[in-house]
Parts: sequence; structure tokens; C-alpha cells
Amino acid sequence: MDTHEHDGPAPVEETLDPTTDAEWEEVRVLGHRLVDEMVALHRGVGGGPAWRPVPAEARRALSGPLPASGASLDDTVERFREHVLPYHLGNIHPRGWGWVNGTGTTLGAYADFLAAAMNVNCAGPQTGALYVERQVVETLKAAMGWPSTGSGILVSGTSMANLVGIAAARDRAGALAPAGCAAVDVGREGVAGLPLVLYASEAVHNSVDRAVRLLGIGTDRLRKIPVDDVWRMDVTALEKAIAADRAGGHRPFCVVATAGTVDHGAVDPLEAIAGVCARERLWLHVDGAFGAVAALSGELRSLVVGMERADSLGFDLHKWMHVPIEAACILVRDPADHRRPFASSATYLNVLSRGVAATDRWLYEYGPELTRGFRALKAWFLLSHHGTEKLGRLAAQNVRQTRRLEALLRAEPGVEVLASGPLCVLCFRWRPRGMDDEAVDRLNEQLLAELQESGRTVVSSTSVRGAFALRLAITNHRTRSGDLAELVAAVRELGTRLAPPG
Repeated sequence: MDTHEHDGPAPVEETLDPTTDAEWEEVRVLGHRLVDEMVALHRGVGGGPAWRPVPAEARRALSGPLPASGASLDDTVERFREHVLPYHLGNIHPRGWGWVNGTGTTLGAYADFLAAAMNVNCAGPQTGALYVERQVVETLKAAMGWPSTGSGILVSGTSMANLVGIAAARDRAGALAPAGCAAVDVGREGVAGLPLVLYASEAVHNSVDRAVRLLGIGTDRLRKIPVDDVWRMDVTALEKAIAADRAGGHRPFCVVATAGTVDHGAVDPLEAIAGVCARERLWLHVDGAFGAVAALSGELRSLVVGMERADSLGFDLHKWMHVPIEAACILVRDPADHRRPFASSATYLNVLSRGVAATDRWLYEYGPELTRGFRALKAWFLLSHHGTEKLGRLAAQNVRQTRRLEALLRAEPGVEVLASGPLCVLCFRWRPRGMDDEAVDRLNEQLLAELQESGRTVVSSTSVRGAFALRLAITNHRTRSGDLAELVAAVRELGTRLAPPG
């Protein structure tokens, strides 16, 4: 054979890495410059507008496909700097109180950078990331009063946590059939033959509606229980609904209680609901998206007593715990219940005795995602450096700030406070004398837009007993007393200007 038959120039092999020392140096310098700019952003964020609209020029620059041939690094960074960075949601600002968004931290941003550099798939193989996630979950179990024997994983948000908790409840309901009924393997047979019924309050988050649709239960079998005058689930109405469903041949299987409703910040009577679930042998899932963090504070813990009795608990780390988005946790009391809906067999996911696959369990078997990002690192940095005690103190600080703001608003002649929960949510409106309800609604829609577009503050909206309300949630470690006074002044000035004369 002619050994020179394939001689010739070596093929060009490409990479996404720099290929010369000069290119690597360019990337290194850019990284340092971006870190400096992000630190400057966080350090001075309170001095700029809370939010600004995305201008037409930026929208045009970000429309259409990107060039297939690519662009220079300098051009890419500059376009980000000009058209993306200035137009954040406002939640990193001290007066960012719209919806329920956490503030994040600079340390968390660093951790996200490090996690991206490692680029680990946290499905469960033998990596340092596996043990980081386990330690974060153990820390959260201890903070929430959860049994150490329980299981848990990190997920993208409480919407996903609610899905996982209800899935575990659904599959256990199939496996533990009542007397006279055959057990059902829901994963194999589905739920068509199971007349399952789930209960939640009228104020429950809409992720529960989505979860029952996705899990095949259906919204017709989601009973919305009335709330009392402070928007907490009516336990007597819950008991009556369960009895009626049993009498009608349905199978009640789960109650979703809420620790911190999104509209009003109400906390369902968790201890009483846990008692009902124990008597009726129903699964209790608690949606604690932001309110569960009250358990970290000695000052607030009494508000969520009973939460620790739940069968599953979902809560966000990216709200009141200030971990950068996305990060949440689902805890389940019985690991077998947790694993049942998600466990699957595949030869390429075998646990082995040695090597990368040498692990006692794959975390993907406890949730719907096989590819799982290293979101635990940013939580680990925050918990390791600040500790749960400080996070509890910050939550209590926000509640005190909410109460101070409520007092300031109540002292304003033109302001009507519409709802005030025990946590950090406040609903109010500007109401000039002599104006009918429809006109007041229109005025407050204008006021909301003016508050946001002026950059003075970011609040959101909701409906309180049919009235359009400005709504805020102070889950912000950067908020100070002066920010509260600034909101009141802005409402007064803008509301006065927008109100018709007379």
C-alpha cells in the first residue's frame, strides 16, 4: 500500500474557543471589564430609573434573525450594552416591587457565571455539583422544619414545584386505592379511570390550574374553595366540599394550601388544613412560593405553623431568598412518593459501581427534567456566605417596611388601602372624592403606567373585590425607608395631576 496516498494538508478543524494567545487575552480582558460593569450596575442601580420602556430603536435592533456569519465580539458586547442591559425588569432596583420578584445579588451573578463555566448536567452523575445540590436541599429542609428523611430537588420555579408535588400526590392516590378499589399504576394506565378531585382556595396561583391540566386530572376536578374576608381558605367549606365529593362517588386526593397568595399575600390556615388532611387521609401540598421563607424568621415563623406537616412543599429561592432567577425547591416527605411519577429505566442511565455513574440515585428521577442546570451553585454561595438566619432577618425587615408603607399610604387623603396581608403584599388605589368606581379604575390604570414609565417605581396591578388596584410586594433587600416615602410622593403627585379638576 502506498503510505503517501493520503498525504496532503491537514483538514481545518474549528472550535468556539479562541485559538491564539492574543485571542485568549482579549476574552480575559473582556471578562474583567464586564465584571466591573456589572458591579457598577448593582452598586449604583438605585440612582437610575427603576424601569424604562424598550425604545423602538432597541426593538428594531433585536428583531429578525441574527447574521448567519456571526459578528465581532466587540460588536456583540456593544449591542448588548446598548439595547439590552438598560432595559431590565426593575426588580434589581430598590423600588422594584412589581409582582413578586427577588432582587438577586452580585455574588449570585458570580455563581451563575461559575456554574455556566462548569456546564454540568445535574441529572445525577458523580460530580461536585451533585453534592452541592444535596447540601442545599439539606439546608433548606432544616430551615423549613422538614424531616431529614424527606427528599427534595431544585427546580426552575414554584410552578414546576407545584407540578411535581401534585404529580406525587396523584400517583400515590392511584397506588393506595381505597377499600373495594383496585390499585392503579398511573404512570402506565393513566388517570382516565380515577375520579380524582383536588382542592385549593379561590386565591390559589394559576400554576395549580396548569398542573392539573398537564397531569390529566382536569380543571373540572379542581375545586376552588371560598376564602374568608382576609382571603384565606375557608376550612369549613373545604370539609363540606370533601364530604360532597365522597358522597358523589369522587375520590378526593389532595389539598393545595397557600403560604402567601400572589394577589393579597394571605396565608391559608395551614394547621387547620393539615388537620383536615390527616383526618381525611388526603395529601397536603403547600405552595409557599414566597411565604414559606417566613419559616426562616423567628419574628414571622408563627405565620406558617402547620406548613411542616405537609406531604410536599414548593417554594422559590429566587423571590424572597434573593437567588438569581431561576431557582426553587420541592420537598416531599416520602422519597418513594417523590420518585414514583418520574422514575424510568434506560440502559444509558444505569447506576454503576465505579466511574461517573457511581451514585446512589439519579436526581432526574425526582422531577420531569433529564437535563438539569447547575442552579444549586448560586443558592449554595448565598446560603454558605449569608446563612438562613440573615435571610430570615431580611424577610422580617421587608414586612416591617410594608407595614410602614401602609401607614404612610393610609395617612394620605387621596389613597385607599384595599388589601393588606400579614406578609409583604399591599394593594391600594388613588381615589379622588366624588369619582365613580369606573372612573377610579381608569384613573388608576393611568397612574400605574405613569409610575412605571416615569422610572420612579415598579408596582403591578390586580383586582380587589372588583376594583382595579395597584399592588406591590416588597421582597427586596435593597429597599430603604426613603424609597417608601418616594412611592407615596409619586402617587400623590401623579394622582393629583391625572385626576380631573373639580
